Amino acid sequence: MDLEHVVHGFAPVFDCRSRVLILGSLPSVKSREHNFYYGHPQNRFWKVLAALFGEDLPESIPEKKQLLLSHGVAVWDVIAECDIIGSDDTSIRNVVPADLSRIFEAADIKAVFANGSAAARIFVKYQRAACGRDIIRLPSTSPANAAWSFERLLGSWKTVKDHLET
Repeated sequence: MDLEHVVHGFAPVFDCRSRVLILGSLPSVKSREHNFYYGHPQNRFWKVLAALFGEDLPESIPEKKQLLLSHGVAVWDVIAECDIIGSDDTSIRNVVPADLSRIFEAADIKAVFANGSAAARIFVKYQRAACGRDIIRLPSTSPANAAWSFERLLGSWKTVKDHLET
């Protein structure tokens, strides 16, 4: 498989009430097909957030946006475009970082979280200085992170809810 140049194809989800920002690296092949975040059926992102907030699992894109916004959660990715093989974060090359400033200007973001190590690493390299913020790395909800059980993920991701409550 060869490197493919991918341009991030959809907007961040946030509004003026957003208080935490969760950043992924770049939408997976499945997410790009679905035209929304965490679209792979085995990705546990939506299951984790629904459990954190005691909500039903959202199915549609409007339901997913509602889950995020009603709880003060913003979602985007650290990469605006790059070269990548499939959905393999380890193959990422020639990164053009996303401009996160519009979220920080519109919302009072209290904490920034990375969904996995690639997002954290890219944020630190390209965006931390400009944002003047640190990032809290969470274990990836990706199906590639099968070593983490759902219960263990949920325990780690509880910090998102904790930051919203303080």
